[in-house]
Amino acid sequence: MTNTFLRYRGLIKETLFSLYQKVKFTFFWACSKDKQVSDISNFELKVYSQNGEDGIIKIIFHKIGSTNKFFVELGSGNGKECNTRMLLKAGWSGLQLDCQKTKNPAVKKEFVTAENVEGIFKKYRVPKNFDLLTIDIDGNDYWIWKALQNYHPRVEVIEYNASIPSNDSKVIPYNPNFKWDKTNYFGASLKALTRLAKQKGYLLIGCDSTGTNAFFILKKLVKRHFKTLPFTKLFRPRKYGIEISGLHIGHRKSFNSKQFQTV
Repeated sequence: MTNTFLRYRGLIKETLFSLYQKVKFTFFWACSKDKQVSDISNFELKVYSQNGEDGIIKIIFHKIGSTNKFFVELGSGNGKECNTRMLLKAGWSGLQLDCQKTKNPAVKKEFVTAENVEGIFKKYRVPKNFDLLTIDIDGNDYWIWKALQNYHPRVEVIEYNASIPSNDSKVIPYNPNFKWDKTNYFGASLKALTRLAKQKGYLLIGCDSTGTNAFFILKKLVKRHFKTLPFTKLFRPRKYGIEISGLHIGHRKSFNSKQFQTV
């Protein structure tokens, strides 16, 4: 097959999938009126996000409402494909951070650690209570969220490591200088994040269908809007990375001598 044919085939496939997402989103949006949402992945819609996070975030705030319409996103890349660009377009304000310098002045360059995260929030005048925090830094995500003691987002979107079995409560040991090596050695399991969330007063309401992001909401906001299920029912296996015989196996296996830590 020529490169041109492959390129057009990819564009057609992407267009059809986008249309499918829009039709599905519209259908479930109409069905969700005055009802609890049981599966947030039905609302996936890719506008500027990597997968379908835009649609999930939209239904969440449609259900619970917003307060100050302020967000913080750790791991925004260059700001073009991220979880908060759609919110900016909708009139929200907030803080986009990434450890790499970009040409986008809206994305601030900061290497966030557990030790400096609250100082960075203070530097950029993040409100103590705000609507959305999203963390996708391919490493110390769990430890950054744990370190936030004086800031309380209503909704938390955080990447989990779907390579770790759903019943294991595992996380990489904390290393402030950790940098992802493109393998399956990163972050934390869904169970570990769910345990941390419970300590902080949040409940897991679901994961996206690719097994990338978990969505947590303050417990007091969940009852009337979202059905709560055991995290083992909400876990989604990885549907990204290397694909062999039609099955995704995620990122390549790490031969890092370090082991995941039980929490």
